[in-house]
Amino acid sequence: MVRRNGGFIGTDGLDAPDPPTGVTPTAGSEQVSVAFTAPTDTGTSAITGFVAQVSIDGTDYSAGSNTGSSSPIVVSSLTNGTAATAKVWAINAYGTSAPSSASASFTPTLQRAIRAGGRTGGGANTAVNVIDYRDITSAGNFSDFGNLSVGNAYLSAVASQTRAVFEGGLNTSDTAINVMEYITIATTGNVTDFGDGNSRHGNGFAGNNTRGMFFSGQSGSSGNTNSVDYITISSTGDVTDFGDTSRTVATCSACASSTRAIVWGVDNSAPIDYFTISSTGNYTDFGDHGTNSGRQPASFADSTRGVWAGGYQSGGLNNIEYITIATTGNSADFGDLTAATWDTSGTAGLTRGLIVGGYAGARVNTVEFVVILTTGNMTDFGDLTTTAQHSSATSSAHGGLQ
Repeated sequence: MVRRNGGFIGTDGLDAPDPPTGVTPTAGSEQVSVAFTAPTDTGTSAITGFVAQVSIDGTDYSAGSNTGSSSPIVVSSLTNGTAATAKVWAINAYGTSAPSSASASFTPTLQRAIRAGGRTGGGANTAVNVIDYRDITSAGNFSDFGNLSVGNAYLSAVASQTRAVFEGGLNTSDTAINVMEYITIATTGNVTDFGDGNSRHGNGFAGNNTRGMFFSGQSGSSGNTNSVDYITISSTGDVTDFGDTSRTVATCSACASSTRAIVWGVDNSAPIDYFTISSTGNYTDFGDHGTNSGRQPASFADSTRGVWAGGYQSGGLNNIEYITIATTGNSADFGDLTAATWDTSGTAGLTRGLIVGGYAGARVNTVEFVVILTTGNMTDFGDLTTTAQHSSATSSAHGGLQ
């Protein structure tokens, strides 16, 4: 088999190894882990190393590079949000192989989970203004990010890849507020004013990289509602009417792919609704709950699956269910939480879903996770900076952004 040495002067290309095969990228924040299969034909001498290089145009492989003695090789200092491909070369004492075939496209992504507000301690009106964060790709405890403008529980949280917006909720006097404010996810610090919300609490919330949506909820002045509102996350301004859900309820839960938002958990009633995020209008029927029809479950999604966990129905629930977002149909069993929990919140990264805080006989600060495209029970992830009932969670890499 003819081999080449990649232009090393004075070496015999026939002595160089064959190229690696099966190049598979796994994107992270500002980096990619490049896995590959080493060639069986190593040339005249043993392979001494490999080099992985990244291209953002498919031609010039100079956007990032690293070497290693085996698979995988991590290439760092990449730009989040910019699609790229990778190739790998094998090296021995006589030269460098031809390049491997290009990998599939990947996009480095900041996978940062954000938790905001909630009730802590033992009292009823103990809403806090805490915001904390954690890299979803590795288990561990959350760290302080900054503060909301007021103590807030039952609030909503939607996010693009760069910005998280917090809307509505109940203040420390248990009064519904129309505060809406935002943070830049990649930094840390306190909130900035965004506009006016809908003066509701208990909304379901979801969205994509453009729009954030708020579903149903309870208003102190007009009671439960079936209204849906939306915002454009990259701008500032007040909420705009989108349409209606199928039920007039106090609480519900939602998640989304980049095109479709799914609403679930509407006060123990069975229907699941869906909406096309880029349009406006009323709900379309998706299917029905399985066994988890309790109120206030946590929810999260990747680009394929929506997952719901926990909730309240004559006591806490510990079951987890899922749907395939692009289809319609009833939910299916996924696994179990470590304890029956409600008043939790959920969010996701590219592969992992997180359940944060909640109430399980007492307010908890625990965080659990699953790999979304598998099925099975939750596993411990770490702890929040405070206990958190009625908090909200979002991330820079949830299903609506994939």
